[in-house]
Amino acid sequence: MKLKKIKSSDSVLEIEVGGEDVGFVNLIKEELWEDKQVSEAAHIKEHPYMVESKIYVKMKGKADPKVALRKTQKRLMVKLKDLKGEFQRALKD
Repeated sequence: MKLKKIKSSDSVLEIEVGGEDVGFVNLIKEELWEDKQVSEAAHIKEHPYMVESKIYVKMKGKADPKVALRKTQKRLMVKLKDLKGEFQRALKD
């Protein structure tokens, strides 16, 4: 995975997510919506064959989109750790 900042301001952040499929980027987008300070969160795919996916985040008021992405990353890490544990229990012989 390679991340590249495309657009950044006080309340907006757009990041290109290289090497990942739509499902992974949508997972991040959906988790961003859990933050009450997020006013917009979107997955952008301009062309299915030529351009990498992007994540667009717009915040309410003076909230920082970088902070929202860091919080999202932490929440996803916890959820994925829980999922790993559930798989291990379910697949135990």
